[in-house]
Amino acid sequence: MSGERVLIVDDEPQIRRALRTALTAHGYEVEVAEDGRTGLEAIAAWAPDAVVLDLVMPGVDGFEVLRQTRAWSDVPVIVLSARGQETDKVAALDGGADDYLTKPFGMGELLARLRVVLRRRRGPAPPRLHMGDVTIDLERRLVYRGGAEVHLTPTEMSLLLALAREAGKVLTHRQILHRVWGGYAAENAPQLRVYINYLRRKLEDDPAHPRLIVTEPGVGYRLKLEPQDAPPRF
Repeated sequence: MSGERVLIVDDEPQIRRALRTALTAHGYEVEVAEDGRTGLEAIAAWAPDAVVLDLVMPGVDGFEVLRQTRAWSDVPVIVLSARGQETDKVAALDGGADDYLTKPFGMGELLARLRVVLRRRRGPAPPRLHMGDVTIDLERRLVYRGGAEVHLTPTEMSLLLALAREAGKVLTHRQILHRVWGGYAAENAPQLRVYINYLRRKLEDDPAHPRLIVTEPGVGYRLKLEPQDAPPRF
């Protein structure tokens, strides 16, 4: 049982009830807030270990909650919203959200995403990541597949390490371009796609159907650590 504290900020009573029941059953301590203003007060007063945040709420919406929270706190935030437009996802992630799920959602997937953000909060990334037959040694900047070292160019390595240091979290195109190429420039966007394909050819069993470096359409890329769970959906 984890005992970690999760705050749910959502104006839909049925969502609050479902999340409270599921998260409590998995050992989390749960508090709920029915609007953004109450959510901001709870973040400050209760100091949760993670926040599950709706975007569309009356009064103070989720974007404003995220903006105000990021002014002083790095608490992990998973956005949970019926707004599935790419622009909303990108805006939330660029605004400091750690992850984004669109309603309807699978409770198993939310729990998996929550475990990932809480694991990152507990401490630095482990020196090695193991994903199937691929091992990434972050300290020594080495990659192995099936026990054999994989040669990566400096740009490929920088790109893979950027994803690995945030393993399980989606990074937007803009975030990746800043971390790997040193800033956002439209001419670098095609290079990002090219280098993602290079990495997939070297690390994936089937580059056309990647299981390790996955695309979040219109948003960015994620180094996937855990499989998505099956329904129920909420």
